Amino acid sequence: MRKFALLLFFLIVGVGLVAYFNWDKIQSFFFQPRSSSLIKGTSLASLDPESSAAEISIIAENLDIPWEIEFLPSGDLLVTERSGQLVRLQADTRQSTPVEGVEHVGEGGLMGLALHPDYQNNNYLYLYLTTRTDQGLTNRVERYLYDEAANRLNNRHVIIENIPGAFVHDGGRIAFGPDGKLYITTGDAGTETNAQDTSSLAGKILRLNDDGSLPSDNSFQNPVYSYGHRNPQGLAWDDQGRLWATEHGPSGAGTGFDEVNLIEKGANYGWPTIQGDETREGMQSPIIHSGSQDTWAPGALEIVGNHLYFVGLRGQALYSAEINGSQLSNLTEHFKTEYGRLRVVKAGLDGFLYLATSNRDGRGDINPGDDKIIRVSPSFF
Repeated sequence: MRKFALLLFFLIVGVGLVAYFNWDKIQSFFFQPRSSSLIKGTSLASLDPESSAAEISIIAENLDIPWEIEFLPSGDLLVTERSGQLVRLQADTRQSTPVEGVEHVGEGGLMGLALHPDYQNNNYLYLYLTTRTDQGLTNRVERYLYDEAANRLNNRHVIIENIPGAFVHDGGRIAFGPDGKLYITTGDAGTETNAQDTSSLAGKILRLNDDGSLPSDNSFQNPVYSYGHRNPQGLAWDDQGRLWATEHGPSGAGTGFDEVNLIEKGANYGWPTIQGDETREGMQSPIIHSGSQDTWAPGALEIVGNHLYFVGLRGQALYSAEINGSQLSNLTEHFKTEYGRLRVVKAGLDGFLYLATSNRDGRGDINPGDDKIIRVSPSFF
């Protein structure tokens, strides 16, 4: 009887893991897309081949789960691969530098990447990564002096550590704001109550000085800038200096309710108490969300002028919307399923948008050449 019970237990766990990693396919089988104001936008199949060749190009292939893109002043691309490599892409060469201490497990690994606002003078490069300590999985942000000539990371300095980590919900985006501060997204590390605890670093957007010290005007006398987040994945500022963020909603049977939020210092964004259009005193509802029967699983976020762009992993699309005051309108879907899972959108120095796929992360269908970086002309939009 005991052997039968153990066999049944492992069978249930196995079925659960298969369902978790293939939920997007299961969902598409059982649910029809919701009716919404979503506008179907650009598709490669609808483009003239000659103009397509000029306006869309694949500039890199065979990457290993690219997570972030940054541009050096020279125009070279730096890319983090979640498995632990910092890749530099030049016109005709590719160089990889391993980052020490990276633990690539589940949704964790080498993730966020940012250059210091004064990079041209100090060559400071920042990385967000998952590592393993005596306490288990944790996340941290490190600063390096990047030697471009040797493609080498020197003078490692820990900016912040002991951010709770887990197999899921590790956050990972880092970016410098117009105030010169470093902003960091962290997931709830699979423990929902972390998000409402302002003494925890999990389920938050954090804010620090460039050297890791604490800004004097943070609301809670710690690194927490905003809280009540499940797994924020994108950060961008508009031309008014306002911070916007994308966030993953629930997975599994309660899928949907992915969010785009307008972030205010010290504000509570409700997870796990509210979602979608629900309200609660002292909590902020999203500006837009995906609803209960659709999912974006949003990744990076970029703002160009009054246009906001974000990418979808499960949504397998690039989304664009217009910023009108504190609202978003004309949400439009581009390249639906053309490239599979999309994790990165980044505005290049040349005015083009750069997208990166994430089909090798264990949750997508791997296409020839994956993972890729795709360069898209702004004339599409």
